[in-house]
Amino acid sequence: MPASERIPQGSMTVPEVLDVLAHGRLGLAGRLTSASNAVFYGHAEAGGERLPCVWKPVAGERPLWDFPEGTLAGREVAAFEICRALGWDFVPPTVLREGPHGPGMCQQWVGPLPDRAEEAGTGAADRDGGGAALLRLVDGDEPGPGWRAVGHARLDGGRTALLVHADDQRLRRLAAFDAVINNGDRKGGHLIPLPDGRMHAIDHGVSLHTEDKLRTLLWGWAGEPLPGDVAAALRGLAGRLAEGSPLSLRLAELITKPELAALRARTEALLAAGRHPEPGGDWPAIPWPPV
Repeated sequence: MPASERIPQGSMTVPEVLDVLAHGRLGLAGRLTSASNAVFYGHAEAGGERLPCVWKPVAGERPLWDFPEGTLAGREVAAFEICRALGWDFVPPTVLREGPHGPGMCQQWVGPLPDRAEEAGTGAADRDGGGAALLRLVDGDEPGPGWRAVGHARLDGGRTALLVHADDQRLRRLAAFDAVINNGDRKGGHLIPLPDGRMHAIDHGVSLHTEDKLRTLLWGWAGEPLPGDVAAALRGLAGRLAEGSPLSLRLAELITKPELAALRARTEALLAAGRHPEPGGDWPAIPWPPV
């Protein structure tokens, strides 16, 4: 079974989870109040299966100056489809559907459930408290064994500390994925390590722009050669993005033609360079706040 078809929860396959998310009865338990857009927690139920999920209605998206209004939900689904096409499974199953407040994005909830959904946030700290295992601030100028330096950050009181992330193969794949989808907001709170050794990554609405928008905390491999397995996954994605392919037709339902063309160009450019990208300088390289 390829990685993109792994069983994400219980005995259900990814296609089965997608079917429940897309067609099941959607019930909301509460709102996740720390999100900048309207985000709800609830369950999708169908065929005797009940899956916890996140619901993001298009009507609740906060307008952004650089992204067309009402497009973030489609970008989240596109990110899932691209991750799956790469053979990776860190973006939870995600669909577009009708629901409360109109059309929106429904995504499988991963990690422990919140005790009180009305007061929960949307980051890793709210799901498992594990984001700190992958990111930390350290004193000094060296990251230490097993860590990669991102850069210095100024803290309250004027103190500076070195922001580092784990030298972890899961994060390295995610860094390449973010470069492909042009993720403009990869924060620490979007990383959810699971007890079985896998990791999930969430919140991909600010992605797939035609202009360079890459902002991430995962710069630790900048300029270094892509690992062989990452390059192989990118070659597979490039083939699946060919004009008229099933993936290309699916993505054309979610993003514009120029955005799809830019996705192909980024994938080919990353393969041609054979290296992790470096900050370009025309756009802030690190999101703020970083969590």
